[in-house]
Amino acid sequence: MLEVRGLTVSFEGEPFMHDINLTVLDGTVLAVLGPSGSGKSTLLRAIAGLEHPDTGSISWNGESLNGVAPHARGFGLMFQDYALFPHMSVGANVEFGVEGRPGAARRVTAVLERVGLAGYEHRGVGRLSGGEQQRVALARALAPEPRVLMLDEPVGSLDRSLRERIVPELRELFVRLQITAVYVTHDQEEAFTVADQMVILRDGTIVQTGTPEQVWSSPANAWVAGFLGFSNLIDVVVTAGVATTSWGSFAVPDLEDGHHRVVVRESAIEAGGPLHGEVSQRRFRGGHYQVTIKMSDGSLLEAELGEAPGTGEPLAFEIVPAGVVGLPDEA
Repeated sequence: MLEVRGLTVSFEGEPFMHDINLTVLDGTVLAVLGPSGSGKSTLLRAIAGLEHPDTGSISWNGESLNGVAPHARGFGLMFQDYALFPHMSVGANVEFGVEGRPGAARRVTAVLERVGLAGYEHRGVGRLSGGEQQRVALARALAPEPRVLMLDEPVGSLDRSLRERIVPELRELFVRLQITAVYVTHDQEEAFTVADQMVILRDGTIVQTGTPEQVWSSPANAWVAGFLGFSNLIDVVVTAGVATTSWGSFAVPDLEDGHHRVVVRESAIEAGGPLHGEVSQRRFRGGHYQVTIKMSDGSLLEAELGEAPGTGEPLAFEIVPAGVVGLPDEA
């Protein structure tokens, strides 16, 4: 078990990361998610021993790693640019981390097979696709049998279609090999795909932790909801299970009376019902339409609809209560 407690990091005397606490259980994947500049890579580097925290502790199975050199921590690192040696073969790249150890050649063969590159030992790195190079970098990180594998935006340099194929394969590999991993990304979909647990960072502070299901179903605040891609953040007044806005009302049976900010999921808006707006934009997404609805007060709602009127036409719709999430009050 990897534990981080009370970690703070400063740059040039200015605090950057504040009181970071997290736990990564053996055989699980923790996704560290956040926008650029939130502290994701700094946290990873601190755990690896490449950054020196001001305060706090990092431990593995209760044994402190404070002051332990990076190479002695038994952690593997994989970065976005892969840092492969272009003049060396696949096998030589993978063997780099275990060179001189007994059975190194057998280890290279075994780990290449594990990542789906059996028989690639003698191929040049320059002959590989982006996805294959990514697997070589992963194999090199796994070859020394690290206690924790740490990945910093590992698919960030791949095009979107390749990322969408590779990320589920990574998740399957992590599960099959029972890898303990800390996976840094700014991409929400990527994090939800690979993670058992998630940490969301903002300005060097953890703003939410939980399983992917918990984070998705209950964002900690409006900022998290917006960062996760929820477009419909609405201020409402709730009375007897009904939320009232300037453009209409809808049922919210699980919310107490009073002022609330709620998320209305795009999938919770269904065509046909007592609410009325005008289609401002209509975009085909293959199987459904992404529709922007302009309301009477000028506010906009985003919806996913199987069928939708054309731009400029009226739209009657309803909001399904199960797709409305109340956000906690913010200090």
